[in-house]
Amino acid sequence: MFQKLLVFAFVALIGNSLFAQRNMKDSVIGTPWVAVHYGANWTSGDLADRYGFLNHIGAVAGYKTSKNWFWGLDGNFIFGNQVRMTGIFDNLVDSYGNVTDVNGDIGKILVFARGFNVNFAVGKVIPVFRANRNSGLFIHAGAGYLLHKMRVETQDQVIPSLELDYRKGYDRLTIGLATHQFVGYAFLSNRGAINFYGGFYAQQGFTKNQRDIFFDQPTVAVSKELRSDIQMGLKLGWFIPIYKRQPKDFYFN
Repeated sequence: MFQKLLVFAFVALIGNSLFAQRNMKDSVIGTPWVAVHYGANWTSGDLADRYGFLNHIGAVAGYKTSKNWFWGLDGNFIFGNQVRMTGIFDNLVDSYGNVTDVNGDIGKILVFARGFNVNFAVGKVIPVFRANRNSGLFIHAGAGYLLHKMRVETQDQVIPSLELDYRKGYDRLTIGLATHQFVGYAFLSNRGAINFYGGFYAQQGFTKNQRDIFFDQPTVAVSKELRSDIQMGLKLGWFIPIYKRQPKDFYFN
């Protein structure tokens, strides 16, 4: 998916170079916006009990109006390798302190944080420099859908207690609504490919556990109470504004 985004961004960049030969200094341009971005996020609230640092890689598709209002759809793939839950597989350990695979070999279990979110966003670009009225303070907020879980991997080994649907008893699948806020700066060049944004990002998830049992805690009822899953960090993105072709001027002597 991410490779397709890069290909699309490259094609859009070529289109932008061909058709965006215009003076943006003195006018606000209404244009579709496409962007790819990376986010570095620290966890808080209930989410911090499960995971540490999380990465976001995603894309935005939307529209900036001729009055610098922005609306769009924002999607992110969430991943990280800091899993703070401990003792999850203790019930699989044998008398020697090992988890073994189907051949009796010592098994290696890897766990990662995984998830995604999709948000609808509304915001505005507020020009702060006279050089370009399409650039400036960029703020937006919105709401959407959040999913996160723990990915369990046994690589090429087969550990019967962690195969197929058994993994669902350990993955802590959690789903719910989320809100977000962004405050930063957006720069759209008069010409060329230097179009970027960056700033501070915060997300608040209002989620619930989706599994009815955790296999590592079979006698403990799974909480169905609303969770507070918070992420805060930095986001940096690359815009690909898609402008309409400028009409050509013809002069006759």
